[in-house]
Amino acid sequence: MSAHRFEPKGVIPACLMPFDADMGINELAYRAHLADIVSIAGIAGITINGHAAEVHALTIDEQKRAVVVTKDALQNRVATIVGICTESSLEAGRLAAYAQKEGADGLLVFPPAFMSLGGHMRPEMIFEHLRHITEASDLPIILFQFPLGSQLSYPVETLLELCRKFPTIRAVKDQIGDGNQHERQIRVLHALDKPVNVLTTHSAWLLGSLALGCDGILSGAGSIIADLQVALFNAVQSDDLKTARLINDRIYPTVRAFYDAPLLDMHNRMKEALVLLGRMKEAHVRPPLMKPTPQEIGKIKEMLKLAGLTAETVYKAA
Repeated sequence: MSAHRFEPKGVIPACLMPFDADMGINELAYRAHLADIVSIAGIAGITINGHAAEVHALTIDEQKRAVVVTKDALQNRVATIVGICTESSLEAGRLAAYAQKEGADGLLVFPPAFMSLGGHMRPEMIFEHLRHITEASDLPIILFQFPLGSQLSYPVETLLELCRKFPTIRAVKDQIGDGNQHERQIRVLHALDKPVNVLTTHSAWLLGSLALGCDGILSGAGSIIADLQVALFNAVQSDDLKTARLINDRIYPTVRAFYDAPLLDMHNRMKEALVLLGRMKEAHVRPPLMKPTPQEIGKIKEMLKLAGLTAETVYKAA
């Protein structure tokens, strides 16, 4: 294994995974989607095999194929970050090793979902999960901090100890959902002897989150509005609040399009948006996810209009 230089910061969109009507992966559409995202100047990488890609519904073989296709499509123009999402620590290690073998630049590590039954009371379990991953790969890790309500988030002290024990954890993707704890995590992670970056995925209140000091954005909405996310991030980094507010005004209608309740439909809605914008021919999701109603698709269309997103402006400089 060798040292890897990728530093997880900046804007890192999480891509979608297109399917055919028969629920197979549409590889041509996937390559086209990756090409659209990578065309945005200023992004630092693209995350695959995450929530946006419906990783819960992908087989292990499909997840591995996504790594190969992504690396071929991106050709090292930006970093490839591979989601490690599995209930099995043994499988997590194997997926991490495979990602490194195929040239990935980083890993996004999910907590095993079964740990929602009280895993925070047995922190040794997540330490063991990370041990299997870090013994199989020395790629930089982005640790996914889930929302408080999921029962999968790590208590702050556990989060800090994970970062101390596993030095390849170079960033935390923070979706804690609580502004108070979000700010605390940013401060304590930055204060570590070896500071750890914070990538916000609070896409419903992105400006406020970034203003607290986040080092970047890792969000499924970046599959459509990466240009706006780059512009917002740069404005905040430059302390240009006036510009940041103007960009946020454009982003806000997309929040209503994608992130209204129920939240589990967010990536379904993004696929429908890309159909409306002429960037995908079809918007299929694997069950148990279901296609949005015609009324909701109509709402998405209206919100895209309010955001100034059209077939001519999507994926263009903000």
